[in-house]
Amino acid sequence: MRRFLTLPDVAEALNISLSQTRALIKTGDVEGIQIGGRGQWRVEESKLDEYIERQYAAQRASRATAAPAAQPASPAQDEAGSARS
Repeated sequence: MRRFLTLPDVAEALNISLSQTRALIKTGDVEGIQIGGRGQWRVEESKLDEYIERQYAAQRASRATAAPAAQPASPAQDEAGSARS
């Protein structure tokens, strides 16, 4: 059986505000559905998990493509890169 979360549940799970949660749904970053006559939003738990996994993947990809930090020269080398005597 599918488990649906309210927007406050999603906000709590992500540790963000309710307005930030609504923005994630409005932009389609988190997939939600409107139910009932008042159009209350619900997010399937698995859709929230997918969003979190996408965020982890994006962060890993960002780290992998970031330029590596410059390596400091070892004390045994001068600025030209030759060994000191």
